Amino acid sequence: MPSDYERGRVGLLLVDLVNENFSKDGKAYAIYASEYERLGTIDNLGQLIAGVRRHKEIPVFYSKTAFTDEDYSTWKHVSGMHREMFDHRLFEAGTWNTEFYEDLAPQPGEVILAPHKGLDVLHHTDLEFLLRQRSVEYLAIAGVSGIMAVESTARTAMERAYHVTTFTDAIAAPGGLVTYQAMMRGLNMISHRVVSVDDFLASLDSLDA
Repeated sequence: MPSDYERGRVGLLLVDLVNENFSKDGKAYAIYASEYERLGTIDNLGQLIAGVRRHKEIPVFYSKTAFTDEDYSTWKHVSGMHREMFDHRLFEAGTWNTEFYEDLAPQPGEVILAPHKGLDVLHHTDLEFLLRQRSVEYLAIAGVSGIMAVESTARTAMERAYHVTTFTDAIAAPGGLVTYQAMMRGLNMISHRVVSVDDFLASLDSLDA
C-alpha cells in the first residue's frame, strides 16, 4: 500500500513539551491532567518520538513558550490568553518550568527553536526557514495546547501549502470531552490527515517497505 508521505520530506514539530505542562509540579499540569489520562497523551507522545527517531532522515523540531520579566511587565496589548499566563507567571524563562519534560526531551541533533511568545510557531520562530532548508513538505504537529499553539500552527502550515498531519492521541486541551470533540472537528478542517500515533508510524514504516 502506498504511503501518505514522501521519504525525505517529512518533519515532526513538538509543541510545548515542558515541565510547566507535563510535570505534576508544573503550574499548567492540572488543566490537562484528566485529558492526559483519558487519551494516554504522555505515553503516546513518547511512542511518537521514539518511532520517528527510528527514521534518521526525519528532522525533529522542539518549540516551547517562554516569557521574561520584561515580557510580563512591558507588553502594551495583552490578550486574554496572555493575561492568564502573565498573572500566574507561567512559562517563566530560565526556570525549571520551561525546561523540556525529561521523558519527552530532545536528543542531540534535534532542533530546539527559539521560544514562541504567541500561538503560531511558524509565525514567531524561524521554523519555516529550517523546514525549507531540510526540504520538509509534510509537517506533523503534536503537543499542547491542541486548541491554541497546535491548532494555530497547523492552520498557518496549511495556508502556506504544507501537508499537515495532526493527532488524535498525541495532543490535549483543557475542557474535557466536549472541547476535545470540537478540537477534532477543527483539526479535520485544516489538516490533511488527523491520525493516531500508531497509524502515523505505520505510514512512516511503509516508506521503508
